[in-house]
Amino acid sequence: MPRKYPLHRVRNIGIMAHIDAGKTTTTERILYYAGRTHKIGEVHDGATEMDWMEQERERGITITSAATQCEWKGHCINIIDTPGHVDFTAEVERSVRVLDGAVALFCAVGGVQPQSETVWRQADKYGVPRLAFVNKMDRIGADFFGCVDMMRERLACHPVPLQIPIGAEDKFRGMVDLVHMIARVWPDGNDPDTPFADGPIPSELEEDARQWRERMLESLAEYDDHFAERYLDNAEFKPNELDACIREATLAAHITPVLCGSAFRNKGVRMLLDAVVGYLPSPLDVGAVHGHDVDDPEKPISRKADDNEPFSALAFKVMSDPHVGKLTYLRIYSGRVESGAHVYNASSDRHERLQRLLLMHANDREQIAEAYTGDIVAAIGLKTTTTGHTLCDEDHPIILESIQFPEPVIFIAVEPKSTADQDRLGMALARLADEDPTFRVKVDDETNQTIISGMGELHLEILVDRLKREFNVEANVGQPQVAYRETITRAVEADGRFVRQSGGRGQYGHCKLRVEPNDPGGGFTFRNEIVGGAIPREYIPSVEMGVIEAMQTGVLAGFPMVDIRVILLDGSYHEVDSSELAFKIAGSMGFKEAARQAGPLLLEPIMAVEVVSPADYLGDVIGDLNSRRARIEEIAPRANLQLVHCQTPLATMFGYATRLRSLTQGRATYTMEFSHYARCPEEIARKIIGEA
Repeated sequence: MPRKYPLHRVRNIGIMAHIDAGKTTTTERILYYAGRTHKIGEVHDGATEMDWMEQERERGITITSAATQCEWKGHCINIIDTPGHVDFTAEVERSVRVLDGAVALFCAVGGVQPQSETVWRQADKYGVPRLAFVNKMDRIGADFFGCVDMMRERLACHPVPLQIPIGAEDKFRGMVDLVHMIARVWPDGNDPDTPFADGPIPSELEEDARQWRERMLESLAEYDDHFAERYLDNAEFKPNELDACIREATLAAHITPVLCGSAFRNKGVRMLLDAVVGYLPSPLDVGAVHGHDVDDPEKPISRKADDNEPFSALAFKVMSDPHVGKLTYLRIYSGRVESGAHVYNASSDRHERLQRLLLMHANDREQIAEAYTGDIVAAIGLKTTTTGHTLCDEDHPIILESIQFPEPVIFIAVEPKSTADQDRLGMALARLADEDPTFRVKVDDETNQTIISGMGELHLEILVDRLKREFNVEANVGQPQVAYRETITRAVEADGRFVRQSGGRGQYGHCKLRVEPNDPGGGFTFRNEIVGGAIPREYIPSVEMGVIEAMQTGVLAGFPMVDIRVILLDGSYHEVDSSELAFKIAGSMGFKEAARQAGPLLLEPIMAVEVVSPADYLGDVIGDLNSRRARIEEIAPRANLQLVHCQTPLATMFGYATRLRSLTQGRATYTMEFSHYARCPEEIARKIIGEA
């Protein structure tokens, strides 16, 4: 089956922005104008094509990135509509990794919002060329030029408007095209099929249009020396010459073309599609993809974007499907592959079979016989392939750069409501973790709780909801227990004596122990100082084992004891009645007795926390950390941000992700990892011991 679209006419783009900037609404219009759908779905009605999950339609937000394909003016456009909520940033990360270009949406009222900055940085990391679309020009408070200024300040980019709006808020009726120097105006009404009319620029905007066109030409002259010479000679530029130079400057990430419109009012979307095919890259423009040898990570390997190259593809998303099992989304970087083909998973060193290939349209699918370079498809039948794995031709193996995901920031405990849910819970959690690399599951050995972790409270709320709806598992959720520890403050000697006589052979074990504090972090050490054979050598390991068992449940609240040194000083035995069990119990009894007298105290886990916040919110962030008993160690500047390093008790950090977002309008982030154990304040220790 021959390729339908030549490679230079393929565009792989993502729609990305802050939550509620209009990504899904814009995608719905793109699909309508491209002829992919015949009815426009609205987010507020829960009737969009791209938000297909029940949870998405109920909440009116995008949770999972959805892929689709459409055609515009002889070009094939693969589109991924990404979530805007910070809890689902991993969906954006894996989408941006496989995209060639992106459309960044900005709300004309909100401008550059917190998550806009996050997704912009993600696109910067992978060097993805972008267009900017200032949406919602019909909203009260819309400010196109203010939004452009915010892009320059907050994103450190070079925005170049190719359009300026005609009117704003309820008077927004079109835009001036600075490339063609014409006005494009829509009649009153909101009919998506009503065509715009090209005409002369309104007299009140002529001067503004000239000034902004000059700025556009100056930006292009900064990029292209030949263009600069002609510009300085006051040459006239034809629209196709400008388009060619804008495309080159965009691909080089020298400029970000800025367009405007109102997707909800069906204004500006067709111009956005023209800009996508005109200015964003094809796989040929992106060039060869780079990876490394399977056996030698230092040996680089490249694959050109060409159907005749050996096959290589990156699995960037895994999805559980109730009908077909596991769906694996692939971006094909080189070569071609047929449905039913055998491929090699270079990341896991396994052979896989692509049972079926599907072209995805959100949750609808179309079976295809073959996929080519530049395609984004889904595969059925891949058993061991997961997110970030490379599939390739076995005779020409390569490992492509994987995808790095942020660490989870919030933890909750989950338990089944009934024994019937017990078995299903483990299977369901495993499938969800397979889908989502930022969702982790572990069982705490000490508390025996199942702990799930994710990127935020909404993230985990959605996953728990999916447990109930998709997997029919009822579960209770709550805060995980903090893993406290106990230790001692002074050295004490004590006897452990275990004597049992019940007719026949009895039990006899006796040991004298010295128990003293070890260095912080020193753990447990045991030393035998018996001389003269007071206890036979074969019974000494039993004494140590008894002490270790006793340390698992402390004398204050039953938490494990740490940082203790135990010295075996003396003891006695009976030739007939002594046994390993007797000395093990004696060791345990002696340790417990000594621990009670040795000034036991409670230790709490201390976390090393790093908060990255805009300078404007630094005072609020530090004030909140101080209320959590944090010890601030360092405050350091990083570009226009501030880094706060501190040590904070884990018990005070539950719910911090949500609190930090509310304090900083979602613009701050934090990471947290275990540092050490430290003495718990007395009033808090008393409360914990009382509860235990």
